[in-house]
Amino acid sequence: MGSKKKPPEGTIKNKRARFDYELDDSFLVGIVLNGRESKSLRMGHGQLQGAYVTVKDDELFLINASIYGTKGIPIEDVEVSRTRKLLAKRKEIDQIVEAKKQGRTIVPLDILTRGRYVKLRIALGKGKKNYDKRQSLKERDDSRNSQRTIRASLR
Repeated sequence: MGSKKKPPEGTIKNKRARFDYELDDSFLVGIVLNGRESKSLRMGHGQLQGAYVTVKDDELFLINASIYGTKGIPIEDVEVSRTRKLLAKRKEIDQIVEAKKQGRTIVPLDILTRGRYVKLRIALGKGKKNYDKRQSLKERDDSRNSQRTIRASLR
C-alpha cells in the first residue's frame, strides 16, 4: 500500500477547507493564546474542523476552533472553543475586510507551531457548490487511476 502524506511536524490542518472552498490569497497571522493553549497546540491537541474567521470592529477573530487539554495541561470546557483574536498587519486586515464585503469567506487552513510563535494560515475563498465538489472528486479519482496505470506499466 502507498504511504499517506503527513503534514509537516508542528502543523494542525483543516482538511475540509480545500474541498469546501475555492481558495485564493492566503495570509499568515498570529493568534492570541494563553500558555496552556500554546503548549497544547504544540503537542497536537487542536482542531480547526468547523472553525471560521470573522471581522468585528476592524479586528479578526477565530471562532469555534478547538484546543484540548491533557492530564498535565488542564483546559476547561468553556475555554476549549472560545473566540480567539488574530493578529495581522493593518494593510492585510483592510484587504481581508474589503474581500469580506465582496462576499468572500475567510477560511482557516492550518495552525503552524514549528517556530517560536504559533501562527494561523488563513485564506480568502468562495464556497463550492455540490456539483463543483463532485467534479473535484472525479478529477482526484481520474488522477489516482492514471497514476496506478503508470506504476503498473513500469513493473
